[in-house]
Amino acid sequence: MLLLLLEPYDTGSHAVWLRGYAAHSAHDVRLLTLEGQFWQWRMLGGAVTLAERFRALDAPPDLIVASDMLDLATFLALTRPLTARIPAALYFHENQLTYPRGPRQKSQQHYAFINYTSALTADAVFFNSAFHRDAFLDELPRLLKHYPDHSGLHTVEAIRARSSVLPIGLDLRRYDAHRPAAARDPARPPLIVWNHRWEYDKNPAPFFAALDALAAEGVPFEVAIVGENTRQDPAEFDAARERLGARVVRFGYVESFAEYARLLWEADIAVSTANQDFFGISVVEAITCGCWPVLPRRLNYLALVPQAWHAQTIYTRDEDLLPLLRARLRERRPAPPELRAHVAGFDWARMAPQYDQAFAALLSGR
Repeated sequence: MLLLLLEPYDTGSHAVWLRGYAAHSAHDVRLLTLEGQFWQWRMLGGAVTLAERFRALDAPPDLIVASDMLDLATFLALTRPLTARIPAALYFHENQLTYPRGPRQKSQQHYAFINYTSALTADAVFFNSAFHRDAFLDELPRLLKHYPDHSGLHTVEAIRARSSVLPIGLDLRRYDAHRPAAARDPARPPLIVWNHRWEYDKNPAPFFAALDALAAEGVPFEVAIVGENTRQDPAEFDAARERLGARVVRFGYVESFAEYARLLWEADIAVSTANQDFFGISVVEAITCGCWPVLPRRLNYLALVPQAWHAQTIYTRDEDLLPLLRARLRERRPAPPELRAHVAGFDWARMAPQYDQAFAALLSGR
């Protein structure tokens, strides 16, 4: 089967997902993408450019899989003579209905409506987690009720019937190649890692507040604050670095994968305080490398940890982060192997056959 992946925002986790699946699939998977920049313009205009490039292809695919950043309805309208008999699926990495709005961001309603019409157009809709699917479908009626009449509320159930979950596939096995031969020096304080984008939706304030409190108590720890910085002036990160001083052993984006993997293997604890994470790639990476996760009771995080370990890894309110983090630092024992085993199923070796089967079933069903 010739499968074409359409992605108008080819960067970050989208780019890794595209190439990861293409490398591990048994199908002939090809990519048609645009540069990963100007996300709002990509959602508005990306379909026009990708439709032009699609019409220039030598051979039509058997199946199209588009990301949530594509206006699929517009793309299919512009390529109708070529795509009328080609089934199309939509894969949601994120959605604009439930993505938290930034402090200076205007309404996302128009982009949310593009997500809606794309899902309505697709023959099948896939979400990267059950949490994501449920959040989208629960919010969709509220979006449609904004409109004065003919709101199409009945279409929600039609989309629900075509929706299923395909978790993110990850190349987890490559982390093992960078596992240190020797254990970290036990004389050094425990190492906490923050490995998320430096953005408002990752909610860093409670994390820094907990670190400040631990430092004031004299609890020994070191911290690596890493992740992509999409802003010119991440003031709260710079301020935290100054306050924590020598406790900060790594700060900023880690360009080298080998360095990033070694850092995760050296770390004892990985923390998230996020308000948005439709799957949790950085958490899965940290767990794979033996970190204890410390996570809020929201989003998809409950699915990333076996239920038997929720009490040791999950906190409910922001103020509960400090005592849980303090307990993890003081206990200082290795994370149980059950945590790594739980997320091992997201490796492409296991996920690619599931994708292949789902896409083949869509083609045969059509």
